Amino acid sequence: MYNELKRFEQILFDICAVGLLLFYSYAAVLSPAATQYHRGIYVIVTYVLVFLLYKSKSTIGRIIDYILIIASIVTIGYWMYNFEAINYRTGAETPLDIGIAMVGVLLGIELARRVVGTIFVVIGVVMLAYGVYGDYMPDLVSHAGDTFPYLCTSIFYKSDGIFGIMANVLATYILLFVLFGAFLKKCGAQKFFIDFPLAAVGHKIGGPGKVAVIASGLFGSISGSAIANTVSTGAFTIPMMKKAGFKPHIAGAIEPAASIGGMFMPPIMGAGGFIMAELTGLPYSQIMLVALFPSIMYFFSVFVMVHYEAKKNNIVGEKSEQNAWDIFKSEWYYTIPLVVITILMLRGYSPGYSAILGLVSCIVLSWFRKETRIGPKEFLEASRDGAVSSLQIGATVGVIGIIIGVLTFSGLVLTFADIVIELADGSLVLTILLIALASLVLGMGVPVTAAYLITAVVAVPALTHLGVNVLAAHMIVYWLSQDSNITPPVCIAAFAGATIAKANMWKTAFSAFKFAKFLYLGPFLFGFVPGFSLTGTSMDIIKAFILIIFGTWLYSYLLSGIWIQTIFGKKQAA
Repeated sequence: MYNELKRFEQILFDICAVGLLLFYSYAAVLSPAATQYHRGIYVIVTYVLVFLLYKSKSTIGRIIDYILIIASIVTIGYWMYNFEAINYRTGAETPLDIGIAMVGVLLGIELARRVVGTIFVVIGVVMLAYGVYGDYMPDLVSHAGDTFPYLCTSIFYKSDGIFGIMANVLATYILLFVLFGAFLKKCGAQKFFIDFPLAAVGHKIGGPGKVAVIASGLFGSISGSAIANTVSTGAFTIPMMKKAGFKPHIAGAIEPAASIGGMFMPPIMGAGGFIMAELTGLPYSQIMLVALFPSIMYFFSVFVMVHYEAKKNNIVGEKSEQNAWDIFKSEWYYTIPLVVITILMLRGYSPGYSAILGLVSCIVLSWFRKETRIGPKEFLEASRDGAVSSLQIGATVGVIGIIIGVLTFSGLVLTFADIVIELADGSLVLTILLIALASLVLGMGVPVTAAYLITAVVAVPALTHLGVNVLAAHMIVYWLSQDSNITPPVCIAAFAGATIAKANMWKTAFSAFKFAKFLYLGPFLFGFVPGFSLTGTSMDIIKAFILIIFGTWLYSYLLSGIWIQTIFGKKQAA
């Protein structure tokens, strides 16, 4: 009986995974805008997959799991079916409307608890308590408050709640790009992304470390997660760096420091770029163009610091048996999916449509070699892997909806901006530092994409008030939202690198913090150098680029500390 149930659950999981791919492929081609059906089906399937994958171990727990699955289908299905009627009777909801809303909100918290952890339960409960008891709060953050049932009704049915921005972007763009990443790995591209830089720079000073930087840039832009990037490419590059002579904590630090750069690198930029397009109303192609140079400068800074770290310790990699040019000539076609996506989006096609054609190109490319061919079995595996990866983000939909819904309901969005402006006293530098602190604290408990969305809602108005253009303000927040991956005390990507390197976690974390210092310089460049975000005349932009390239090298050189060794080494020799 148990084996039959397990098999049934696996079949149901696979049906959901393939169904997600086929439905949203069809939707991306015929209907780029996410209707209530797109969002509702995505949320239903996500809830079902989470309760199947993160299931209880006891018999009673399994029964509860299926009750929760049924409750998910009923509550979200009710919202989809009665979408127009509920909007029509806003403010005069029926008792059934209110009951469904309360169950839906509580389901969202339980979903996040299973995937992300207890911290989300705490955040969700605190925000709900703040929404209900707002009139008891200090004057600075107080509001009228409301009853729990009516607060849940607002969060569940209004457009800035559970089915708001996060659900819209997930259903329209992010899911398809996560699936695209799974198919790109399945077609064999990941091997090329490692083999090519290994042959190109693996034998240079600090070669294995430089391989980690380049491979993370190539693979990171499509992985959608700094942690996933650290674990996947790090499994190969970290042992290679240790073998070459890098200290374990340095090897474990270089990989996560490089991996977070993938979140800034077009054409995919993790998931945040799509949310940015939704929030700003700008075409994603414009966001890609603005993000390109800063992301290159980020990788350049890490690359330079790796070079000087290796030079300081006289670390040289081994020459690869393969020639870089030969690898590129024989496997260059693995870059085609990324090129296809980039060209299509620059020509004005929707990101979802571009992702589908990129995914199709992965399947076509897989047939170039017998060992990488994607047949029915491999298609199912890639769909399954993509669906599982999407759950890390999708499971946050409910609590993100609670947070943004309560922030909007209470008026704290505007209050927070006023608080930051008042504390900073008109100083853009202090404003950026306060936002960095806020995103670091927030990022300790939520995924970085969620941290960006929440922080952007409250912090962008403070930046634009000080004269920063909207896109640059979002870039500042987006860059800073990544800091919790490599900044102590909670730096999951750095800890993942330390685990692979078998190094001290805190030494690894602080080393990753050092290698990723451009993460903190970039936001100030967005704020103070208009050319960094392609604002101004062509000459202004060119001058800014030249100065920033030189400044990035100097900044990385000074942070590496090799100049100290050079000065004192010469004195000792004399």
